[in-house]
Amino acid sequence: MSAFPTARAVRTTLEGLLWEPSERWVRGCKGEVTVVDSRHPVLVWEPEVPVPLYAFPREEVREDLLRPAKNPLTGTHSGSRIFYDLEVDGELLENAAWTFPADDLAGHIAFEWLCRSGRGLDHWYEEDEEIFIHPRDPHKRVDALPSSRHVRVEIDGTVVADTRRPVLLFETGLPTRYYIPREDVRLDLFVPSDLSTGCPYKGTAEYWSWRGGDDPANLVWSYPEPLPAVGAVKGLLAFYNEAVDITVDGERLERPVTPFTSTLSARPAT
Repeated sequence: MSAFPTARAVRTTLEGLLWEPSERWVRGCKGEVTVVDSRHPVLVWEPEVPVPLYAFPREEVREDLLRPAKNPLTGTHSGSRIFYDLEVDGELLENAAWTFPADDLAGHIAFEWLCRSGRGLDHWYEEDEEIFIHPRDPHKRVDALPSSRHVRVEIDGTVVADTRRPVLLFETGLPTRYYIPREDVRLDLFVPSDLSTGCPYKGTAEYWSWRGGDDPANLVWSYPEPLPAVGAVKGLLAFYNEAVDITVDGERLERPVTPFTSTLSARPAT
């Protein structure tokens, strides 16, 4: 009996890349032009990069739109040496695509994502749902669970939120986030921020900053229109555990140390 088709082990190349086939239908576009239309994408994890990207069989890529790069970023993307500029409707996007220097991935082309790198394709779809920032990691789980825990949030000794109806968001590799109804948050103590960020698992977040003290900006965020998988957090407010004091059922939580700790004012919500 053959193994279930999706029960594949992640594979490792001699160059240290991790990769595995995906069964999702993936499309990448520049404006209205579809550059990639693939039913055989491959997920690739580069060393020291926590999130994956896609690479695609050449036959599922519009190679007629690719040009050898005029100024290749040789050595980036795990030592890649072959880069392509992308020309669409007279616009040239430098180093929008490349091939990995790995025999396992020969015949595949990867692309930059505009929202992640500032260049590349600007719209991506898995099946018929648009995705953002980077591909979703099939080994990562995100669960939003309503709860009756008692959650209290303090900043510099001031209680800014107190609820017994939070939604707890559990995301692989990150601390639990406590999403709180607006009615249970002293939102008058915060000022709206201009920051807006995207998350491939949750959607687009809006932010608020603490009015007083020297605390980092953008301590609070909300997803007004979250993706369906985490619809329970719609309109609720969450605080960075790393920068505020959170007490759950009478137990004060330690402030976690995460990649967001040192750059809270510039990093996306989780």
